[in-house]
Amino acid sequence: MRLKTFTVLAGLVLSTALTGCSSVGSFQIFSAADYSARTDSGYSVPAIPIYKVPAQYRRQIVSYRTDEAPGTIIVDTGAKYLYFVLPEGRAVRYGIGVGREGFDWKGTARVGAKREWPVWTPPPEMIRRQPQLAKWRGGQPPGPTNALGARALYLYNKGDTGYRLHGTPEWWSIGKAMSSGCVRLLNQDVIDLYSRADVGAKVVVQ
Repeated sequence: MRLKTFTVLAGLVLSTALTGCSSVGSFQIFSAADYSARTDSGYSVPAIPIYKVPAQYRRQIVSYRTDEAPGTIIVDTGAKYLYFVLPEGRAVRYGIGVGREGFDWKGTARVGAKREWPVWTPPPEMIRRQPQLAKWRGGQPPGPTNALGARALYLYNKGDTGYRLHGTPEWWSIGKAMSSGCVRLLNQDVIDLYSRADVGAKVVVQ
């Protein structure tokens, strides 16, 4: 894939508006209202104290040049960003948490399945590392404390890779490398991504 660039405005100031979204130059920044508490399919999604999340990791529309088609998901593990490619040189950018050392991964996959409020089943190797997870051997029920959060996109490459793009209740982990290889987003952000991404969408992790 060719080199891609995105533009950053010096002195960017996050809007403090409580509704809608604001535009600053080539950016469109989503406001605190987009991270408020809500009920989703009968489950409670707690509010995110979004001003405790570094500004660069809050959802925003940015200028973004790539040869990938609109609808592609590009994960920049180094910068801790996930891009959903839009037409006309733009993308929705989300802050993410990524795999800690020894659990990071790169490659190309596709969205093989999507689930709202998924059941999380820790793999046997994770249970061996963290025996306290054995109670979820048969699956952790959906809900606000579930490890996969409000939504999960399952990545396939000639079968299920075992990796997910998913939500997390641990908002403080965004921008950090601390997962077991999956890519995590704020629950409000993964709900937004889920609404945009199609099953079969290309996913590039770099």
